[in-house]
Amino acid sequence: MMVTIAMGIRQSLGLFLSPIELEIGVGREAFGLAIAVQNLIFGLAQPFVGTLADRHGAGRVAAAGAALYALGLGLAAGVSGALGLNLTLGFLVGFSMTGVTFVVAIGAAIRAVPPEKRGLAAGIVTAGGSVGQFLLVPVAQWLIGGFGWREAFLIYAALAATMVLFAVGVSGRSTQSEAAGIPSQSIQEALREAAGHTGFWLLNAGFFVYGFHVAFVSTHLPAFIEDKGLDPAIGARALALVGLFNILGSYVFGMSADRWRKKHVLAGIYFARAAVMAVFLAFPVSPMSATLFACALGFLWLGTVPLTSALVGQIFGVRYVSTLFGIVFMSHQVGAFFGAWGAGYAYRVSGSYDLAWQISIGIALLAVLLHWPIKDAPLARAASS
Repeated sequence: MMVTIAMGIRQSLGLFLSPIELEIGVGREAFGLAIAVQNLIFGLAQPFVGTLADRHGAGRVAAAGAALYALGLGLAAGVSGALGLNLTLGFLVGFSMTGVTFVVAIGAAIRAVPPEKRGLAAGIVTAGGSVGQFLLVPVAQWLIGGFGWREAFLIYAALAATMVLFAVGVSGRSTQSEAAGIPSQSIQEALREAAGHTGFWLLNAGFFVYGFHVAFVSTHLPAFIEDKGLDPAIGARALALVGLFNILGSYVFGMSADRWRKKHVLAGIYFARAAVMAVFLAFPVSPMSATLFACALGFLWLGTVPLTSALVGQIFGVRYVSTLFGIVFMSHQVGAFFGAWGAGYAYRVSGSYDLAWQISIGIALLAVLLHWPIKDAPLARAASS
């Protein structure tokens, strides 16, 4: 429920671009920069927040993140320029999301199940984010149209505050029983171990690509569709469909993480993304093509999250999984910074999103090559975890 609310609101933010641009006069690059700052802060804080969750429990971290999330959205309702957007939607929302989304929630979930079910557990939590996208993106469109974007932010701030209640029920502190039979390891030793593993850095590079794709599409797809002369509601519907189809996709790829070699499935996802984008751009954009694109990309949307988090746990064990996955997720958010801001910059200098789409396809193909050589065998120390 917590991830459903947090990710649902976050994936709705692209719908605020056009009304904010019209009312306060900030351009797409400025709005894209605010979302880029959000993604960058979200990423940079992940390893530290993950460490807090590993040491002190996921519930406390999540409650603090939920309260800060509500504050950021509430203050965003009163902004009057680009600086306000960067401070609220950028810094406050970005920092708060570290406590209420995947790194903390998945870390808690995979500790609660045996090793053979960790991929599925991560997939279910990831699917929660897609449920939120499917449910809350259309609500955002309705709120903006019926009440205005400022009022929509206030309503969503109240919704975000309810996550504090869900955080009460979240556990996740590592226990001695989890580490039974495994040599004691400090967090410094875990970090050195990961830093010396080539596969860890390849996972970081792959997650950069994933972050670029998600931020670019969620921030700019509605505007791209509107630029093609289509009704703005089609852009909102497309984002909602991405969320709907990723409910199935996250579950399927979560199960696949427990059945097949995760690195091979990851390579397949990135190749499929490149193909879906290329086909979408090869034909004129229409309501039908936007719908089909959203459904296909949605199935692949967050499928990398359960696979990558489960692969981190498989290789290094679960004692510090939130910390290590937090570092990988930081790479994702660096990619998201360039996906959100870079696409806005490309639009400003060229008047189109063509370059952003071309880069998205190219780096997806690069990610296919990056995942294939990962050494995915559990380390000797973590083999029994």
